[in-house]
Amino acid sequence: MSATQQARSTASRAADSKPLEYLARGGFIVYGVIHLLFAWLALQVALGDSKGESDQSGALQSLAGKPFGKTMLVIAVIGMIALALWQAFEAAIGESGPQDKEALAERVVSGVRAVIYLSFAWIAIRVLQGANASTGDSQEKGASSLMANSGGRWLVGLIGLVVVGVGVGLVIYGVTKKFEKHLNTQQMSPSVRKTTRRLGVAGYSAKGVAYAIAGGLIVAAAVTYDAEKARGLDAALRLLAEQSYGPWLLGLVALGIAAFGVYCFSQARYRKV
Repeated sequence: MSATQQARSTASRAADSKPLEYLARGGFIVYGVIHLLFAWLALQVALGDSKGESDQSGALQSLAGKPFGKTMLVIAVIGMIALALWQAFEAAIGESGPQDKEALAERVVSGVRAVIYLSFAWIAIRVLQGANASTGDSQEKGASSLMANSGGRWLVGLIGLVVVGVGVGLVIYGVTKKFEKHLNTQQMSPSVRKTTRRLGVAGYSAKGVAYAIAGGLIVAAAVTYDAEKARGLDAALRLLAEQSYGPWLLGLVALGIAAFGVYCFSQARYRKV
């Protein structure tokens, strides 16, 4: 057996670990709670009653302020790391079946998910440490630093286009119901399957819209040389709220993000892990 085959075999055994499966399913519950808090913050922006960050970092900071908040954050860190490890193994070995172009794309997506989950874990750790975990501030400083260098504006613009692409991809992923192939739908009753499908469509579409707007703002930051626009989801939600009928549209996005949060609870039960 070659070193590569041995590594894949080791990763496969680790991915099939029952403790990792249980931790990953618990991670989906935590992920759902974070998105419900995120939705609540977005709704506050729509109502014009938001002072802090209205993105996922704001959701984690809000969680820290709840009773037993630090304990919940520790659980969030464990859950997010478990999800990251599971997706890292998926990226390394792929799902069972032929390893065609679609399978390769799924492995790349799994790798991206692993990075996202790790970033959530890192933000939660920063909140536990009492540090300023504002992703908006971090993104603004990062964009400003990049644009200060030769060719930096082009790189920031490229990052923005990638984020727009991610947003469009999420909308397509939701509308075409591709998320269902990762669920054990045969274990669902007809009513549960119908509800889960609707939650997934609404959730992925809402997140896609938010990411697409955030990516557009990053591109605008590069074009206008204004790093303040590159504040990610927080800036995207606030920009949406400032438009005609913006509060109503943002309210719908908030409901969609809440739907994704509830969909995560369904993933905790029915996701193929």
